[in-house]
Amino acid sequence: MQKIISYPISVIYYLIFSSCLLVFHPIQWICLNVFGYQAHKKSVDYLNFCLLRCTNLVGTTYKIENRETIPTGVPIIFVSNHQSMYDIIAMIWYFRRFHCKFVSKKELGSGIPSVSYNLRHGGSVLIDRKDPKQAIPAIKGLSEYIEKYKRSAVIFPEGTRSKTGKPKEFAQNGVKILCKYAPSAYVVPVSINNSWKMVKFGLFPVGLGNRLTFTVHKALAVKDYNFADLMAMTEKAVVEGVNEYK
Repeated sequence: MQKIISYPISVIYYLIFSSCLLVFHPIQWICLNVFGYQAHKKSVDYLNFCLLRCTNLVGTTYKIENRETIPTGVPIIFVSNHQSMYDIIAMIWYFRRFHCKFVSKKELGSGIPSVSYNLRHGGSVLIDRKDPKQAIPAIKGLSEYIEKYKRSAVIFPEGTRSKTGKPKEFAQNGVKILCKYAPSAYVVPVSINNSWKMVKFGLFPVGLGNRLTFTVHKALAVKDYNFADLMAMTEKAVVEGVNEYK
């Protein structure tokens, strides 16, 4: 029944959602090319605020737990499970003070208004998952960037989104490179619940009435742990915090 009800609502939702992407694309260009990084960053923040408000049309609500525990004034490496594109939208807005930059697949770097532009010009990196050699210097550059500017990287070590919400095994290489070249960083595990339910029918129609929860776990200083222990603790925290799946 929910799927049937969602069809007409989803048409309206995607029309408004797409309009936001189209409107903010030239706004981003102007902000970056005329006013610089800070203006561009603000435009991206408010783009994602508008996209979040769009999801309210399909009954989506958000809960962010323990955000106040995230260290400030230091580089941050957010390590999270990945369930849908709505993970990214929410993290950009709710963690906006940390200037989130993403490790993303190269396919997203073209063809999507606003999103592709931000990924190419906002400090994130695009990697070819079929070419590990290309990914290494790209992630290295991101880690050096967050180390220098005290900003944050977001990485989803599962590699692909979970269609059921159940976490997949974490790959270590990306996190390891970030930690190696951002030695003053803190790893912040984040557990995401219910985001997968937004796309449980695929991209269309949208799942209705979901409460997305983002739980921030204890920050771990890279310098205080060997990498094997750090990775094990991070994966354990993320996985144990994911409980809304079938």
